[in-house]
Amino acid sequence: MWAYVVRRCLVGVALIMALTLITFALFFASPVDPARFACGKNCSAEQRDVTRAALGYDKPFVVQWAGYLKGLAVGRDFPLDAEQRAAAPDQVTHCAAPCLGYSHLDSKTVNEMVADALPITASLAIVALVMWLIGGVLFGILAAIHQGSLIDRGVVGGTLVIYAFPSFAIAVFLLQYVAVKWGIVPLPRYTEIADGGLWAWFSNLLLPALTLALLYLAGYVRMTRAFVLESLSEDYIRTAKAKGLKSRTVVFKHALRAALTPLVTMTGLDFASLLGGAIITERVFTYHGLGMLTVDANNSSDLAVLVGIVLLAGMIVIIANIVVDVLYAYIDPRVKVA
Repeated sequence: MWAYVVRRCLVGVALIMALTLITFALFFASPVDPARFACGKNCSAEQRDVTRAALGYDKPFVVQWAGYLKGLAVGRDFPLDAEQRAAAPDQVTHCAAPCLGYSHLDSKTVNEMVADALPITASLAIVALVMWLIGGVLFGILAAIHQGSLIDRGVVGGTLVIYAFPSFAIAVFLLQYVAVKWGIVPLPRYTEIADGGLWAWFSNLLLPALTLALLYLAGYVRMTRAFVLESLSEDYIRTAKAKGLKSRTVVFKHALRAALTPLVTMTGLDFASLLGGAIITERVFTYHGLGMLTVDANNSSDLAVLVGIVLLAGMIVIIANIVVDVLYAYIDPRVKVA
């Protein structure tokens, strides 16, 4: 098992290096000059060259990529130009490893900006994950054990109707009616647990998390239903029934465990994609998470922030895949790792 984990981690490191190379290649080929935006509208050509050197954009592509990899491993000092650091040592900013870059527009490291935005998106993703997992699994089991009945058709059809609505329509409806018009819940405003407690944190995440959960719910209902039905037709399930085990035990202890394997894959990847930024939901509810940070960085052509967020999202997906592969052996004993 541990040898398998080590191999998967080494493959993950190689994928992250390849991801940085591809990301740098795409942004390096962009016709937009980030130094022009970082320097300002009234910036002279000389000032623009100084800014370009401070950001390291005057170096060849390979040198920039190698420097970024070094920053991920041991950190970096900004500005990147050694002469500028020597001339003004009091203005040098150290970015600790893993360094994702430095935003000249905000005069902050990308690590600091991500540290402010990531807890919001992570909180939103965690609450949404719990909602769609509980709802998807329970409704999927309900539909499976009542296969072909009115309950089955109602559950599957209802979730598909919700899935047909775009995310912004669900978000606007929940915000304008549930929060504003009907006043069922207060207007969502992200509150940290340390500031308002667990209930304030959860209640302010309820509507935006529900928006995301409803979008994923249909897929999990259909997947759970399909795999539970498949498991119920296996020989070991018939044996369990023949032994006189209760239907609840057969479904939840035996059939559901086998159905969890594909659900783990979906959950890991969906959770990782949410951490990459739920842009529409964050914008509707004015949550300044990774999604909003990405939009702002794109509007201002802040290359450092865009590269950092893309790499962070890719790292999360890679790590999620490794975790999912390792969990397989514990969820389903029939899965072997080699």
